[in-house]
Amino acid sequence: MLLLDRILGWFSMDMGIDLGTCTTLVCVRGKGIVLNEPSVVAVRKGTNTVLNNGEAVGLIAREMLGKTPGSISAIRPLKDGVISDFEITEAMLGYFIRKVHGRGGLIRPRVVIAVPSGITAVERRAVIDSAERAGARKVYLVDEPMAAGIGADLPITDPTASMIVDIGGGTTEVAIMSLADIATSESIRIGGDDMDEAVISHLKKTYNLLIGEISAEKVKIQIGSAAPLEEELTMEVAGRDTISGLPRKIVITSEEIREAMRDPIAAIIDTVTATLEKAKPELAADLIENGVHICGGASLLRGMDSILANATGLNVQRVDDPLSCVARGTSVYLENLELWKDTMDHNEYGLE
Repeated sequence: MLLLDRILGWFSMDMGIDLGTCTTLVCVRGKGIVLNEPSVVAVRKGTNTVLNNGEAVGLIAREMLGKTPGSISAIRPLKDGVISDFEITEAMLGYFIRKVHGRGGLIRPRVVIAVPSGITAVERRAVIDSAERAGARKVYLVDEPMAAGIGADLPITDPTASMIVDIGGGTTEVAIMSLADIATSESIRIGGDDMDEAVISHLKKTYNLLIGEISAEKVKIQIGSAAPLEEELTMEVAGRDTISGLPRKIVITSEEIREAMRDPIAAIIDTVTATLEKAKPELAADLIENGVHICGGASLLRGMDSILANATGLNVQRVDDPLSCVARGTSVYLENLELWKDTMDHNEYGLE
């Protein structure tokens, strides 16, 4: 059976998937990242029928977010890093696997999926089932911090502490790793999406202006910051007035947006310090030399590295290409499947 699987592995296009709340990235062995699309699906309202013959997924569907007529819903099927809508996640995974593997692929691919370390056994099982039904031959799960550590080229197999802080859209994963395993970790269901919601809430409360998710994300990217800026920024934002119901635009500043996002940022800092407090003394000592590495989309927020450095007293460094770090890690797992597969959750052992 193992020999057959190995032979099939030579002919199938095995893939690694970073299944994110906001974005899904797919890596193929030997080709690197081949797909980077939003985790959004457009369906006919009241049904789970995906529009455009099952093709209204990713970039096409994201364009529809907040702009759909009554008969269409644009849905993000993952909430806080876990599946909130099984059927639609399956449709989305199926679309991504087909798009990468090609409809003509005779042998179904083996798939490595990165999942938040804090999810339950039931939630892990749900990811495996969805991927199997979406067309995977075998499914392996790897914890996001491990994949991020490998993707960032940290020495996670050495007897020294490597610390990663992965701030995604729906979750923040903090882990200290040593000898190819997680020594201590914390996972909270707070990330970039919560910062966007904080911006929406602030504009509604302060200016009676209602804006959508995409506009809030633009505000965060263009003028958002975690620490004071040398030169504070301003930006024009348009939305709907909650009192008159008419369109209106206002000018906002980076100071007020920083203040609005203070709570989710404080929760991330608390999670990082809580992880450090649980670390064994020898590993904690290693981190003075090795520092902390941050990745994930929300790690790109201005000043995120400096406020974490202030809070921990450690050297904090953003990894190269923080958005694709986890996906790159899954592709390394693919290359070493035979070596590592017994340490991973998959659809033959451990979860049956």
